[in-house]
Amino acid sequence: KYMKHLRKIIKICIAHRWITDDPFAFYKIKIKAKEKEFLTDAELRRIEEKNFKIPRLAHVRDIFVFCCYTGLSYADVKKLKWIDISEGVDGKLWIFTSREKTETSSNIPLLPKALEIIERYRDYPPCIAKDMVLPVLSNQKMNSYLKEIADVCEITKELTFHKSRHTFATSVTLANSVPIETVSKMLGHTDIKTTQHYAKLLDNRVAIDMEKLERTIENKTAPTGHAKIAALWAT
Repeated sequence: KYMKHLRKIIKICIAHRWITDDPFAFYKIKIKAKEKEFLTDAELRRIEEKNFKIPRLAHVRDIFVFCCYTGLSYADVKKLKWIDISEGVDGKLWIFTSREKTETSSNIPLLPKALEIIERYRDYPPCIAKDMVLPVLSNQKMNSYLKEIADVCEITKELTFHKSRHTFATSVTLANSVPIETVSKMLGHTDIKTTQHYAKLLDNRVAIDMEKLERTIENKTAPTGHAKIAALWAT
């Protein structure tokens, strides 16, 4: 990322003739994709089911879990208002919003667990006062409290708010056979290649798909009808 910015500055310098040679002329920047970490289904359930006696931890947990079931980023859940939630094509409630980062539209059907959370805060005074769906704190505070939540729930992964979005893309959707095109649309990705990075992480999904293929092949090659009778007589 830093090298990209430096290269851009060099190009500006060459354009203004402040320098004559491009130091990057024979240098190719190699970008190594950073592996995205996410919560497993079991880890997500552990956070969901934990009874927090401290209100601030309970609130942050609820917002984090809500984003695990909607894929909203911190910036997008912070600006979420009730006006952004309305009936979708299936007659159920959806979120209709645009991503803060890319300004692309993101239409997300609300799963029961996500609905349950926002209904819990519908009459919460701080939300009413600020016209917010959820009582979202600063990103710094959210991440700080998530570390406490991780400790209490005995989760060894570094728990940051953005992991909720990764968890939605992997454990919640792709791992449950939601088509990658649908996931990409809900996440508001401008390029499906971005979504494909998540799919690469799911070894268990590969195992499940291959198991289905195995059964399909076995069913096709298994003797049927007259062939089955002939096989029985031959034994």
